Amino acid sequence: MALEDAKTQIDHAFTRPDAAGLSFENAFGGATSFLRRRYTKDLAGIDVAFTGIPFDQAVTHRPGCRFGPRAVREASSLQPYDPPYGWGYSPLEAFSVADYGDMPFDYAKVWEVPAAIEAHIAGILDQGAAAITLGGDHFITLPILRAHAAKHGPLALVQFDAHSDSWADDDPDRIDHGTFVYKAVEEGLIDPARSVAIGIRTENPDTRGVTVIDAPEVHRTGPDAVAARVREIVGTGPCYLTFDIDALDPAFAPGTGTPVWGGLSSGQAAILLRELAGLDIVGGDVVEVSPQYDTSGATAVAGAHVAMEILCLWGWTRRG
Repeated sequence: MALEDAKTQIDHAFTRPDAAGLSFENAFGGATSFLRRRYTKDLAGIDVAFTGIPFDQAVTHRPGCRFGPRAVREASSLQPYDPPYGWGYSPLEAFSVADYGDMPFDYAKVWEVPAAIEAHIAGILDQGAAAITLGGDHFITLPILRAHAAKHGPLALVQFDAHSDSWADDDPDRIDHGTFVYKAVEEGLIDPARSVAIGIRTENPDTRGVTVIDAPEVHRTGPDAVAARVREIVGTGPCYLTFDIDALDPAFAPGTGTPVWGGLSSGQAAILLRELAGLDIVGGDVVEVSPQYDTSGATAVAGAHVAMEILCLWGWTRRG
C-alpha cells in the first residue's frame, strides 16, 4: 500500500484524476463507489462501466436485494489496493473503469422496469463500454440480455445459481426472477446448446436445453474439471456470465432471498471463475445479494469479489 497516497486520497468516487489505476483511499472512509472508481455518465474513453439495478420486486421469497448494489460497493473498498490475486495482470491499471451509478426507476410502476433496464444497459453499450451489473434480483438479467443480444446476437450463457430459473412462463407481462432463462431461450437471446448452469440444486426437469452441472457434480469432480467442461460447451462465441449469489452455500453467502444448502464454497467459485479465462465474456452481473440477512457482511464481500472476477474475465481476452 502506498502510504503517502493513503494520506491524501479521499472520495475517489468523485475526485479520481483518471479512470485507470489502483486506489489507496482508506477502506473505512470516503464516499463509496465500486472499486473506488469515479462516478460518471460520460463513458467516452471508458472500457467497462459498473452499474447498479436495485430492483427486487420479482422475488418469490425474501425481498431485500434492492440493497445489494450499495452493500457490494461498500464491500469492494478493500479490493483496489492491489491487482486481484492469481490473475497475473491488473485490470484496474490495464483498463479505464467507471461506476455508472444506479438505474433510476419508479418503484410504483413495476411494469415499466423491464424496458427501463434494457434501455439503461443499451445506453452503456452504445457508448462503447462493457456493462457489469450489480443487482437486484435475477429478473434483471432478462432485459440485460436483451440489450446485449441486440448488440452481439444470440449469446452463450454461463449461469451460477442454485436454481435453473427456467420454469415455464409464456406470459410476457409477468416479472419473475425464476423464469428469466425460459424467456431468454424463447426469445432467442441465448443459445441453449452453448449455455450452462452451474451449482443447481433444486428440482426442475425442464432446462430448455441448457446444460446443467449441479452442485453435487462440482463437489465430486472438482472445479477444474467443471471449468474445462464449461469451456468446451461455450466455445468461442460471445458469452454473458450471470452469478446468483445463492450459487454459494448459505455458509458462505447467507444474505440472499432463496438460500439452498449444499452449494458451492467461495473457494470452488473462485477456481471456477478463474479457470474460465479465455471465454469471450462480453458482460455480466452478480445478483440476489440481500445484506440484511447477513450480519457478517460476507455475502456482500463475495458479491464484490465475483464482480471483480467478471472484470478480470472480460479483460483477459482484451489485455495487452
